[in-house]
Amino acid sequence: KLSDLEFGLIKTHPQAGYEILKDIEFPWPIADIILQHHERINGTGYPAGFKGEEILIESRILTVADVVEAIASHRPYRPAKGIETALEEIKRNRGILYEPMVVDCCLSLFKEKDYQFPFL
Repeated sequence: KLSDLEFGLIKTHPQAGYEILKDIEFPWPIADIILQHHERINGTGYPAGFKGEEILIESRILTVADVVEAIASHRPYRPAKGIETALEEIKRNRGILYEPMVVDCCLSLFKEKDYQFPFL
């Protein structure tokens, strides 16, 4: 289990990603998308506590993808929990933490279209 200090360090990565990308010209707001990818639609995310429509739709999409990948994959501090656990997390928090339309699309990809992570 991560200590509070370790988790605090992990929580700096959206800002670090933003700093790396902010001066690169893209046709999309990539730096802002990265900055917001740990925001939650109920306002409990970080770093800014944005909620709902304050969060870019691209970030809401990346959030769901990131959560599914993170739960399903091995991490240095815990073993992989598997895709079913990951999909259950987004289903359980649909409309609370995660954008409903994005959750529905993700579930459809895995359940109806038989999508699989190439690395799992």
